[in-house]
Formats: sequence, C-alpha cells, structure tokens
Amino acid sequence: MTSISKRVFGRLSNGQSADIYTLTNRHGLCAKITNFGGVVVALQVPDKAGQLGDVVLGFDTLAPYEDISPYFGALIGPYGNRIANAAFALNGRQYQLQKNDGSNCLHGGERGFDKLLWAAEAGEVSGVPTLQLNYLWPDGEGGFPGNLQLRAEYRLTDTNELTTCFFAVSDRASHVNFTQHSYFNLLGQGSVAQHKVQIDADSYLPIDENFIPLGEPAPVAESAFDFRKPKALGEGLQQGHLQTQRVNGGYDHNYVLNKTAANAYERAARVCEMQSGRVLEVYTTEPGLQFYSGNFLDGSICGKQGQRYSKHSGFCLEPQHFPDSPNQSQFPSTLLQPGECFESQIGFKFSTQ
Repeated sequence: MTSISKRVFGRLSNGQSADIYTLTNRHGLCAKITNFGGVVVALQVPDKAGQLGDVVLGFDTLAPYEDISPYFGALIGPYGNRIANAAFALNGRQYQLQKNDGSNCLHGGERGFDKLLWAAEAGEVSGVPTLQLNYLWPDGEGGFPGNLQLRAEYRLTDTNELTTCFFAVSDRASHVNFTQHSYFNLLGQGSVAQHKVQIDADSYLPIDENFIPLGEPAPVAESAFDFRKPKALGEGLQQGHLQTQRVNGGYDHNYVLNKTAANAYERAARVCEMQSGRVLEVYTTEPGLQFYSGNFLDGSICGKQGQRYSKHSGFCLEPQHFPDSPNQSQFPSTLLQPGECFESQIGFKFSTQ
C-alpha cells in the first residue's frame, strides 16, 4: 500500500524545527524528504534481486545540510546554476546578486532554496503520495527582484517515478531557473565511473575558466561529451578533454536536449549500473540538462553511515534552463513576467535490467 508519514528531523541553528516525510509507493520504493531545502534525504530503490538500497548521497542528520552540504538532494533556485559576475540587467536596471562562486552567483547565492524552511503539506492526491512545499521569496532577497510565490511538489508514483513539479508567480519581472540537485550512486557506494550514461543531446555548452558558457553550443560528436549511446562515465574522463580538465577532471556542463517541442515532458538521460541492475531515467520539460560528475568531492565530507564522499562518488543530472541565460540573449529565456505562472516538471524513474 502507498503511504506517507512525518516525523521531526531536527532543529536548525535558529531553533526552528524541520520535519522529514517518508513517501512509499505500492512497490516499496521509498523517498525521505525534509522541508528544509526540500532535500531528498534518502531514496530506497530495489536492485535486480529486489533488495532495497539508498541511491542518493547525503547525511543521516539535519545539521550538515545547513552547514556543509554541497546541495545534496536539494531544491535549487531562484536561479539554478551560474550567473556571470553575479549581475544582470533588466528593464533598464542593473541587479547585483550575491557572489558565492568566485565572481559568479551560483544556485541563487548564499541562501537559495536549499537553505529555506518550506511550509509543507503532505497527503495522497489521486492515490499518489504527494508532498507540497510552499514559500514566499521576498522582493530583493539575494538581489533578485519580485515577490515570488513558490510551490514545489514531490510525487512518488506506482511507476517508480519521483517527480518534482515547480510552480511560481512573481509580482515583478525576474529571471527564474529551478532544478533538483540529487547526487546519485546507483550502487550505493564507491565510484560512479562505471555507471553507463546516455544523454539525449547532440550538443553541449562549452565553458570558460569561470565555468560560464562561451555562448554557442558545440557538437558532442567524437568527443568526451558524446553520450548519445550508453558509455561508462569514466571512459569520457580518460580522453583528457580541455573542458573536463577545466572543471577538476570531470563534467560540470549543460547539455542542449533534443526536444521534439518546447516544454514537452520527455526523456533527457538514462543511467545504468550493471552490478545492481538499477536503471535511472530522467524526464523533464526543461531545455537543458546539467551533468555534474562530483568532481569537487574530495573525501572531506563524511556522509551517511560514515561514508567518505570522494571524487566521483556521485553524479547529478539537473534539468534546467541554460547557465547565465539572463546575460546571454541567444539562450532560451528565463524571464518571468508579472502575473505569469512558471511551471516545470522533473522526473526520476527507476527500473532494473
């Protein structure tokens, strides 16, 4: 039977209490999500023998998510990814954001969606365990214009898909870009270098030394970035591409997805881990997919059950609009006008082979 339950997860440094919700579907797949940052704390998924295993990186307690987490499992916004020089111009005015990634603004600045305590409502909607998170992002917070009324919904379906749906309305024109930032390891431990990755994209966005897109997409063909057919993640890294060297020996790049129509909910990627037989498929309405291979994990973070998260201990597949879109007019627009409703959907679907 499907179910959804709630318990206290812990207290934040300001004394506020955060809860953790457990969503379970008819097949036993289980997602544990806290209303602090909308973080997916655990995701128990069966392997080919039917044994459940946790496939996301994270922590056993609340405090590290507030203090040291590199966005493990979190909701990301109001602008996911990087904005060059932490600034953009809009309607004749220059907006200065927080610099938290060198000269860039990353994932909304010092206190983005991942550091918010969201108001939560849990229940079943049409038989699907659903967690609804709400927050009012105030005008000027982090430098972003507009009072932004936010809603994020997690749903765990009986097709073994955990979906994240975003809705937002602003009273002023602003740029928005939301995503979900889970780090996956389908084996549950060790390196993800042997995970076989497929990304449904013919091109990607090369970046400069500050991780900002150079502007024009480049074809993936005959390069370390070609995942149009399944390929071990580590195989691409062995090619020593300048772009992978630029991000500490790995991937931290946005792929331009092969969409049949704008906003169509379609597959963006597929990852398989052969030992467990677990398969992850990523679906989205978004035009891009940030592929990050955990290049900056260095063993300094002690995660669940004492695991040390080393380089390439996990990977992220983050559906989104393109980095630095407010400053690059050739990219699909991230502008949300007053009164418009922003909607997007991300799905992580699990199976075995």
